[in-house]
Amino acid sequence: MNIDTTITLNNQVQIPQLGLGVFKSEDGQETYNAVRWALEAGYRHIDTAKAYGNEASVGKAIRESGIPREQIFVTTKIWNPDQRADTQEQACYLSLKELGLEYLDLYLIHWPVKEKINETWTVMEKLYRSKLIRAIGVSNFNPHHLETLMTTAEIVPAVNQIELHPLLVQTDVARYFSGKGIAVESWSPLGRGALLANPDIEAIAEAHGKTTAQIILRWHLQHGYVVIPKSVHKERIISNCDLYDFELTADDMHAIDSINKDFRYGPDPETFNF
Repeated sequence: MNIDTTITLNNQVQIPQLGLGVFKSEDGQETYNAVRWALEAGYRHIDTAKAYGNEASVGKAIRESGIPREQIFVTTKIWNPDQRADTQEQACYLSLKELGLEYLDLYLIHWPVKEKINETWTVMEKLYRSKLIRAIGVSNFNPHHLETLMTTAEIVPAVNQIELHPLLVQTDVARYFSGKGIAVESWSPLGRGALLANPDIEAIAEAHGKTTAQIILRWHLQHGYVVIPKSVHKERIISNCDLYDFELTADDMHAIDSINKDFRYGPDPETFNF
C-alpha cells in the first residue's frame, strides 16, 4: 500500500484510495494552493462539489499542475436544487465548465432528495453512457435510498460517500454497500478535527510514532475505505499522506472501532432539509 494505491470500482475504473477534500475551502487562492500542494505531495484524487463553490479553483490548479489530466481522479457532485428543478444534465455541463475539464472521473448524487432519486439517476446513467463521466455514484445514501434507486436503475452506483469516522463507524451501512459491490468513501474522516485529541487514539499514535490524524486515516485505509481528508495547510496536506510506513494491529483497529458513539457532525440523510 502506498499513495498510488487504488481501489477497483464495480465498472473496473481505478479510484485512488487517498484523496484531498475541499469542503469549506475558500474559492480562489486557498483552494488553488491546497490542490497544488496536494498534487505536488503525490495525491492524485481531488474531491469537490458544486455546493462547495470552488470547482473553478480546483480545475485551475489541476490544469496548471503540469500533471497529465488522465493521471488525476476528479470527483464532483450534483446539488439538491438541480435535482428538484430537473436540471441535472445542465448541472453536469456547468460543473465541467467551471472545472475547465472535458470529463469527470466520478459524479455523485450529493444527497438523496427522495422524490428525485430515480429521475436524477436516470440522467446520470445517460451522462455516463455519453462518456462524459467515467463512474457514477451516490453520497449520503442509506440502504433504503439505494433500494429506491435500484427499482429503476440499470447501473449500480460505483461509490457511496458517507460521513464516517471513529465516532460514527457506520459498520452496518458500510457492510451493506460493500456487499453490493459499491465502494465506501469516508467524508469528514477526522471527525472535523474533534478526534485529534482523543486519548485512546493518542496512545496508539505514541506507540507508532505517528500523529493522531495519521492513525485515523490509516484506520480508514485498512478498513478498505476511500478517504478524502480536507486541509488548506501545506504541512498538514503532506502529513496526511504519510501513512504508508506503518500498519495498525488488529488490537489497534478494534480499539478505534470501539470509540464509536453514532455521533454525526454533519446532517442526517434521514432529516436534512436543504
